[in-house]
Parts: sequence; structure tokens; C-alpha cells
Amino acid sequence: MRTFVIGDIHGGLLALEQVLSKAKVTQNDTLIFLGDYVDGWSHSTQVIDFLIDLKKKQKCICIRGNHDQLALDWLENRHEEFDEEMWYKHGGKATVEGYAVLSEERKEEHIAFLTSLQDFYLDTENRLFIHAGYTNLSGVTYEFFSKLFYWDRTLWETALSLDPNLKPDDLYYPKRLTVYKEVYIGHTPVTRIGETVPVQRACVWNLDTGAAFKGSLTIMDVDTKEFWQSDPLNELYSNEKGRN
Repeated sequence: MRTFVIGDIHGGLLALEQVLSKAKVTQNDTLIFLGDYVDGWSHSTQVIDFLIDLKKKQKCICIRGNHDQLALDWLENRHEEFDEEMWYKHGGKATVEGYAVLSEERKEEHIAFLTSLQDFYLDTENRLFIHAGYTNLSGVTYEFFSKLFYWDRTLWETALSLDPNLKPDDLYYPKRLTVYKEVYIGHTPVTRIGETVPVQRACVWNLDTGAAFKGSLTIMDVDTKEFWQSDPLNELYSNEKGRN
């Protein structure tokens, strides 16, 4: 049995199907999804349908992303919780169009799925899986503001800016980066720093390889660090813009 972690999908069902096939995933494997299943490409609702069905077949851990929470707020008419116009500009329009053709029954199933998403997952080897990050120096169980689990970017910025010569027991080493053996995140595309594959800085692995834009979707074996990638999403959805 293997354990895989999957980066931000953003409505790219074709890419998700591709990476699961490339990695030769079986029903004996555990899949950890880092969130942002919706907003971007045209298959947002189909991605959720796929995950609902997949969870019936094998162990799947689905983490909450900020875009998933935005979609849930919209579905439950909590428009005061976010800037709807800004959400549209950042991929929400494709999600709204997808739900326009869904029955109320299926919408309720999706609401139940989105409500059930986990803020984070901590495995038995002290490896943390979370969409964005956390700010408390002692880790996620001490975080005061749960929204930071899917909105924070400072954990990744801290890891990126860290002097590689510093050791974890150094007085100036960020305490946040000593709590967990490894931390797996998405949320901030590595394409922003000119990368196209998963990037490790300190204990943090970033699996968002830009699938919402012109990058690929990535799946990684958390034990071996072997990874597989889809074709660039703008090629799989050549008639769409995604979040570009």
C-alpha cells in the first residue's frame, strides 16, 4: 500500500484522471488531496463527483482549500463572507456555470462533501498535510484562526526565505518549521518562483505546480518522493482560460 499526496486541482478532472493513471494508483493506496478542487477549469463539479465516488472505493483524505470554502459559502448563500466579484475573477465563474446545470439533490451532495473537508491531516509519522499553512509557533492544534489553514502564505514564505545554513537547533531557526517532520502544502503555485515541479524548502513540500494556470497537476508518493505530472492544464483544456 502506498500513500500519495495530490496538489491543487482547480476543476481539472482530465489532469486528475491522468496522474492517477500515471502513478498506477490502486484501491489499496491512500490518497491525500490538498484542496482547491474547484474554480478554474470547467470540470469543478465533475471533480467533486469524482472524489465523492472515489471515497467509496478507497481511503481518501480530502483537505479544505480556500476555493472550496468560497464555493461552499456561495452554495449556502453566505455572500457576506467573501467578495463575490473577486471570486468570479479568480475562477469562481466556471464553478457557478457548472452548478447551473446540477439538480438540487446533487448540489446538496456537494454541500455535504465540502462541509466534510478536513482543515488538516497529521499522520502517525508526524507528517502534516494542509492546504496553506498555520501561524502558531507550536503548530495547528494551537492555531487561533482556523481560516489560516487554507489562506496563510507566511509558512511558505518563511520556508522560502530561510537561510539554508541555519540548522533546526539554531537560535534563529523558525520554531514553526521544527514542529513537524514534513509539511505538505498547496495554495501558492511554485510557478511563482519559476519552478514546475514540487519544491522542498526546510521541512515544507509545496505540491501546487500551477494546475489552475498553465502548469501541471502533480501526484507524489510521500515515502519515496517519486512524482508524476499531468500535461499542462491549458493544453488539456485548450479552449478555456482557466485562471489565466
